[in-house]
Amino acid sequence: MKDLTHYPADLASMTVAQMVSLPIRDFMESEGHVDEAIAYLKQLRTKLDAAKAQRFGEQARVALRETGRDFGTAHISDGPLHVKFELPKKVNWNQTILKEIAERIVASGDKVEDYIDIKLSVSETRYTSWPTALQQQFAAARTVDEGKPTISLTIDGEAA
Repeated sequence: MKDLTHYPADLASMTVAQMVSLPIRDFMESEGHVDEAIAYLKQLRTKLDAAKAQRFGEQARVALRETGRDFGTAHISDGPLHVKFELPKKVNWNQTILKEIAERIVASGDKVEDYIDIKLSVSETRYTSWPTALQQQFAAARTVDEGKPTISLTIDGEAA
C-alpha cells in the first residue's frame, strides 16, 4: 500500500463531521486508501479461505459423507482445534424446463402457484421503450425506489 495521509484506522476513529472537514485532497486520498485496504483484505481473505479449505476441507467432507450426507455441517478436530465445516446446498433450476412444466400444469387445469414459486418482472429498458398505452397498463404494478447513490470525486485536470 502507498503512504497513507490518514490510515484507515485513523478514519475509523473519526466522526463523519471530522471526515467532512478534511481538506479535499486528504478526503480523496483517504477514500483511495480505504479502497486499497479493502482490495488488499479481500485478497487476504481469499488466501486464508483457500488455506482453510486445503487444510481441513477433505477431512471435513469425509466426515460429512460418513454421516450419509453430501451437504450440511460436520465437526472435526485437529488437535485442540475444533473445526465446524458447513457445506450448504445450492440448487439451480433450468428455467426453460420449468417453463415447459408450468405450461403442462396450466394445461392440466392445476394452479402453477401450487407447485412453482413465480416472480414476474419487466426489464426497465423494455418498459421505457413501450408505447404509452402499454406502459399505462403496467403502471399500477410498477414501483420505483432509490438505489444506493454513488459519488465519485476528481479534481479538475487530474485523473481519478
